[in-house]
Amino acid sequence: TNFTISSPANAVIGRYNLTLLVTSGNKIFSRFLGQFVLLFNPWCSGDAVYMANENERQEYVLNENGIIFVGNAKYIEARGWYYGQFQDHLLNICLTMLDLSLYYRQDAAIDVSRRGDPKYVGRVISSMINGNDNDNGVLLGKWQGSFHSHENPSRWDGSVVILQKWRQDNYKPVQYGQCWVFAGVMCTVLRCLGIPTRLVSNFNSAHDVDRNLSIDKYYDSSGKSLNISKDSTWDYHVWNESWFIRPDLGTPYNGWQVLDATPQEQSK
Repeated sequence: TNFTISSPANAVIGRYNLTLLVTSGNKIFSRFLGQFVLLFNPWCSGDAVYMANENERQEYVLNENGIIFVGNAKYIEARGWYYGQFQDHLLNICLTMLDLSLYYRQDAAIDVSRRGDPKYVGRVISSMINGNDNDNGVLLGKWQGSFHSHENPSRWDGSVVILQKWRQDNYKPVQYGQCWVFAGVMCTVLRCLGIPTRLVSNFNSAHDVDRNLSIDKYYDSSGKSLNISKDSTWDYHVWNESWFIRPDLGTPYNGWQVLDATPQEQSK
């Protein structure tokens, strides 16, 4: 006997059990047929992550290698990065990541019911890439001091080793990451789940802490700089963009959506 499974384009992603129920008179026979995994599908025109251009699907979903631009505006350095989203065990690690999140722990039924929405899944993953919320996140960030007891962030050149180490250490955050590491790992996880994703590097990044859309600097009456503002400007910053529609905002906002897993504030 052949079975054809047809899932709606907005179906919840994740692991499914397939069971056959046979009714004969008053008796019901049940047989477990196996498991399958459902992912977002950028090739399916009804899916929220549908991407019409095949070259873009090859680049933003299927490509396991990329370049991350870091450094500063006068000296931009290109780093190779291995995403490896199709390597052994990566899919299981990415699906487990969803089940470890605070969202799932707070209300598993509501969390799972929302996993057909790439916007929601992107937010959950962005909070899980960093260990900032005591939620078994993948990476701890560190920007100063000594790295001698753990891995210096500049030594990483791919996501697979980081995700495998996270799993081997029983989902304890891997030490250490910085912005390009968070972005590289998040790109791996989202591509693995079927969401087209890319990295964006920005130079002379303004970090506006008090949300007044400006970088504030304070001076005393003699012109001496006062170190009282928490605003800052970074040499560079790296984050992600994922491709999906935004029915909550309207058609003009469909397309590339910003996600940032670097934990400078509470990541939710």
